[in-house]
Amino acid sequence: MKRTNSVIAYSCDEESLAAIARALAHPVRLRILQLLDGESCCFTGELTEIIPMAQSTISQHLKALLEAGLIKGEINPPKVKYCINRENMEKAGELFGSFFSGNAGEHRNCS
Repeated sequence: MKRTNSVIAYSCDEESLAAIARALAHPVRLRILQLLDGESCCFTGELTEIIPMAQSTISQHLKALLEAGLIKGEINPPKVKYCINRENMEKAGELFGSFFSGNAGEHRNCS
């Protein structure tokens, strides 16, 4: 993070980590990722049978996961097939791992 003329510029990794954290910040999205991770692929129609929510609500959660790059979708009329984006999930794991385990010298005692 850099401060330039009262404007804070964030690194690409900081922006990516924040976007992924936002996408993971809802238990339904975590459940969707767990379900997709256990399957090779999953259609949205099947998700409403497993997660008792309206299709429109499931679609909003899928959109958030898509925008964060954690899943990918393939239009296969009349349904859309969603799968885990393995490459981006691995990158997310690296970003979170680095965030939580790195920079031990920068931690300060707040008490």
